[in-house]
Amino acid sequence: MHVLIKDTTINRPLNEVFDFFSKAENLNVITPPDMRFNILTPLPIRIQKGTLIDYKIKVNGIPFKWKTEISEWEPPYRFIDKQLKGPYNTWVHEHIFEERNGVTHMRDIVHFRSPGWIFEPIINKIFVEKKVRAIFNYREEKLKELFQ
Repeated sequence: MHVLIKDTTINRPLNEVFDFFSKAENLNVITPPDMRFNILTPLPIRIQKGTLIDYKIKVNGIPFKWKTEISEWEPPYRFIDKQLKGPYNTWVHEHIFEERNGVTHMRDIVHFRSPGWIFEPIINKIFVEKKVRAIFNYREEKLKELFQ
């Protein structure tokens, strides 16, 4: 299993930031355009524990259907989404939010594993890890733009 940890500081109060993340349609705004991210589940989606969301995405130009479940929902401090179907063998994404002096500190912890059986470590090193980091770097920049 591989782990990515990304810390982002957002110059806005916790409730405002969590409200943004509680609206699935905002994922379109913070996902790199080359992924052609498209939510298939009718909007608006009421996010809560057990919510299922279907998407279409492209990863390195290859189209995938992606289904996630909100497995934990603790507003406004934390939630976890996990992939039920998609491009990864495993994808569990924990979002943690904390406010300090009116500023929100967000931590993303992603546990992921690529397909590839015995070749998975090589596939991860050459393609997947770089792509996952790029997605979260893009996201950080977009969040800083949105919440200036």
